[in-house]
Amino acid sequence: MKKDPKVIKRRLRSSYFISIISISLLLFMVGLMGFLVLNARNLSEYVKENISFSVILDEEIKEVDIIRIQKNLDAARYVKSTRYITKERAASELEDMLGEDFISFLGYNPLSPSIEVNLFAAWANPDSIAVIEKDIEQFQDVQEVYYQKSLVHLVNENIKRISIIITGFSLMLLLISLSLINNTIRLSVYARRFIINTMRLVGATNAFIRRPFLARSAAHGLYAAILANALMFGLIYTIQQEFADLFGFHDLQTIGLLFLSIVILGIIINWISTFFAVSRYLRMKTDDLYY
Repeated sequence: MKKDPKVIKRRLRSSYFISIISISLLLFMVGLMGFLVLNARNLSEYVKENISFSVILDEEIKEVDIIRIQKNLDAARYVKSTRYITKERAASELEDMLGEDFISFLGYNPLSPSIEVNLFAAWANPDSIAVIEKDIEQFQDVQEVYYQKSLVHLVNENIKRISIIITGFSLMLLLISLSLINNTIRLSVYARRFIINTMRLVGATNAFIRRPFLARSAAHGLYAAILANALMFGLIYTIQQEFADLFGFHDLQTIGLLFLSIVILGIIINWISTFFAVSRYLRMKTDDLYY
């Protein structure tokens, strides 16, 4: 019984739609991996740049000398920001932390004025801070440089471990996604293996047979990538609203590169997988197509 051409076209469109949706979800997973890797770096930089140390100054230091030291620190290539803390402000912050008025108990303010320093992420490690500490202690009117060495070491070690875990997870996710995309395309080509065989039997060349499959595959890859990018945009926008300081991007160039990578990856993976899948059935004998 001859099938209705409309039914065949409807089934083909349904097959194409399912294929595009499946590939778009897998490309979304690949984009999510890229988002995770890029933001892992942003997150580690955010944590490191929030590690601060205090430059304790002499109690009798003059205002002009404080300004001089702070300007010298601001000009240093390793300093991201500085904040001058007076004796009174230091006492107020300590009172809020302790919940008690220790000045009334002692009868005087034992704290010294200080400058709180935040470093750039590249310098926020134990070895670099040790070198910076020696440089700052050479400044006149500086008593000492105080920071929690154990905390700095612990933060850097944990960031290394987390980076290794994220990298391993991302590679695994990438391999799984590529494998699933390849299998989806192979199943799609498998459903049209008899069409390939018929074209081969009537004398069509391999290049002629491959051309429509490759063109359609590239188009489907583009459609899937656009849909995946739309999902990625929604994810980035939502996360950025909730965790603006930790996740998301303020750099449009980075967003553009991520989206462009998804588009290129979608087209290339589809094209290569289709090429090899069609080539397989071009080499296959007619009797083998039934198995």
